[in-house]
Amino acid sequence: MIKKGTHSKTRNRLVRQEALREYMQERGSVQYLFDIVEKIEKLDPESETFTQDLAKYSKVVDVRHKMLGKYLPELKATEITGEGGGDLVINVADFKSA
Repeated sequence: MIKKGTHSKTRNRLVRQEALREYMQERGSVQYLFDIVEKIEKLDPESETFTQDLAKYSKVVDVRHKMLGKYLPELKATEITGEGGGDLVINVADFKSA
């Protein structure tokens, strides 16, 4: 949720990031990474092309992961606010000492 007093440049960036998160989720970009990891797990170490296939899939995973990280930085914290973006008020109904 975007706070009321947020600078317009920051607000626009946050809106774009959220839209891109939704797009990536709908497109299945993260699922694609999991699919590639499954392909890596299924590679036969005895195969003549094992090293080449592993290198190819590893490169794809690295590039996709970096791309996702660039456009969708990891969420480090989530701020919880009260109604209308105000302060969060917590009322303790029953408190017992341990």
